[in-house]
Amino acid sequence: MSRSRSASLIAPSCHAEPGPRPARPTAMSVRRITTAVAATTTLAAAVGVGYLLGTDSGSGDVPPGSPPIALANADLAVAASCDDLLQSYVDRGIEQVGPYGWGGGIVAFDAGGAAESSSPSAGMERSAGSGVKTSRSTSNESGTNVQELGVDESDVVKVAGPLLLRMREGELLAYDVSGAEPSLLSTTRIDDSRGNGLVGDPGGELLLVGGRAVVTGTSPDGLETTITTVDLADPTSPSIVDSTTVRGRASAVRLHGDVVRVVLQTGLPELDFSFPDGTFGQIRAELRNRSLVRDTTLSDWLPTIDGEPFVDCSDVAVPDDETVPLGTTTVVAFDPATPTELTTTAVATDSDTAYFSTDRFYLAAGSATWGGWTDCMDCRVGPGMPSGTTPLYAFALDGTTTTYVASGEVEGTIADRWSMDAVGGSLRVAVGPSSETGNFNSVVTLREDGSDLVEDGRVDDLGVDEQIKSVRWFDDLAIVVTFRQTDPLYAIDLTDPASPRLLGELKIPGFSEYLHPLGEHRLIGMGQDADLNGMTRGAQAALFDVTDLTNPRQIDVVRYDAESYAGAANDPRQFTWLPEQRVALTVVSQGWSGTTGWVSVLSLDDGSMTNRMVEVEHGSDVAQVRLVPLSSGRVALVTGEDVSFFDIAG
Repeated sequence: MSRSRSASLIAPSCHAEPGPRPARPTAMSVRRITTAVAATTTLAAAVGVGYLLGTDSGSGDVPPGSPPIALANADLAVAASCDDLLQSYVDRGIEQVGPYGWGGGIVAFDAGGAAESSSPSAGMERSAGSGVKTSRSTSNESGTNVQELGVDESDVVKVAGPLLLRMREGELLAYDVSGAEPSLLSTTRIDDSRGNGLVGDPGGELLLVGGRAVVTGTSPDGLETTITTVDLADPTSPSIVDSTTVRGRASAVRLHGDVVRVVLQTGLPELDFSFPDGTFGQIRAELRNRSLVRDTTLSDWLPTIDGEPFVDCSDVAVPDDETVPLGTTTVVAFDPATPTELTTTAVATDSDTAYFSTDRFYLAAGSATWGGWTDCMDCRVGPGMPSGTTPLYAFALDGTTTTYVASGEVEGTIADRWSMDAVGGSLRVAVGPSSETGNFNSVVTLREDGSDLVEDGRVDDLGVDEQIKSVRWFDDLAIVVTFRQTDPLYAIDLTDPASPRLLGELKIPGFSEYLHPLGEHRLIGMGQDADLNGMTRGAQAALFDVTDLTNPRQIDVVRYDAESYAGAANDPRQFTWLPEQRVALTVVSQGWSGTTGWVSVLSLDDGSMTNRMVEVEHGSDVAQVRLVPLSSGRVALVTGEDVSFFDIAG
């Protein structure tokens, strides 16, 4: 289901080649991208850091030249025609519309989700900690704390050698960070493809690849996304290569090697629904609203450019499960060297629970969640309303193609992308309870068997009557934290995916919402302190010793002021680990009105932590604070208005 297109506006057509994309102005004033560095060759070398895509040797791999739907099964199939595709949307839409519109008049956005080895015998006992490591690194040379090594993520700040780029209120600012102080080199405005300025908070995120920057910005209403490619050959005077505005909200942006992938969500159409009035008002309103759904076109359901769909009908897979959220999730892929040559792959469901490994894309489609959306693409917004079973769809990544290979399901709910991981052909997921499970959490492993994702192994009874707060995956280990009144931390051996087993657990007050590895024997958890009744008191940083995984220990804790909040709990990009200095830098805030943000400097020494607080920002700009390691060994502090060097030693 992955189709390449050049200069890519493509109306769905099942019978003829698509027509050319309507002309756009070639000169675009861009309000958000800017770059600078002394030598172009240095920039190209620094920005061109990537990860070559690998392919598993398992049965799920797609040979070159295979039809994109060769492995389609009953779970996910392509409609026979564009008319059939539209009818599938309409039929499901009619079931979800009532006298007050969608879902009784509340627009639904799936903002929460369902909203980055050896195999010893299962009966073989091992010494504690032998062979099970927590040292899988997630550092990234672009300056972003990422989930998966080798898969860069968009952020408001990126670095490449002496160049630092940051997005601020729709502008890209370029700084030279090689001198005594950061020096502003240029400011570039990013507009959408119609020449309108992009506004909103944070106002866009970016990636750097091959001497070019790719900026992704979502409109304030969350309905449109603009993707802008900027040439940095002369970073003091960047030039806009392409700017494309698509109807659809970007929920994730990833970089595999030289390939950028943008995940777009297109929700339920905005229709002029009627509302009940009079004796038979509800009947009349529902009949008219159903008529409006019947009159929709594919432009109402698919991502569009200038009002026309740019996804071919044959690129859209329709789930067999009619309970998944109605809408469209599209993966758009391109090489910034040729940004008008796009490929698209879409699934007729609306879900932002998406995980990218180095060679796979996994989409979890849970039940619809009624609520809003967040303008932070990768912020964690919590689990959706519990459903019984969560469908899973797997896609192989190869160059700019994204090809459907397998699907399956797990009983339970998947909270967010951090609940999924893939290693050596094994997909591992942490699932919470649902109507189809007991009152506990589980870790489930799955493998590709032809076009099916089949369960390989599982561990149940994790945190009975508790909620998963954080998960961290390693090559052969999972650390899962749950919470209700105390904070159980579970260490699960995944060395044999078919026989995962619980090694040890630790129960302490409070909970960790983000876990970060500090070498092979230490973990740090950022989250909330709580009393024995489960009442939260303020942010905390907890240091764990996992040398003996049968007996994990909390060896130190730093408790912050009452009603404080750890930024990494919502956005892990607000956490930075400096391994050579043995220092963790993380953002802590306090207050709903008159918010103050600090950098917490956590210095580790012989199993203990010392903390120093540095006040750096106030108000809504606290969410934009980043601590970025530079190649020079210094750390850049990026706040709402400024870029400076941060003094680690104080």
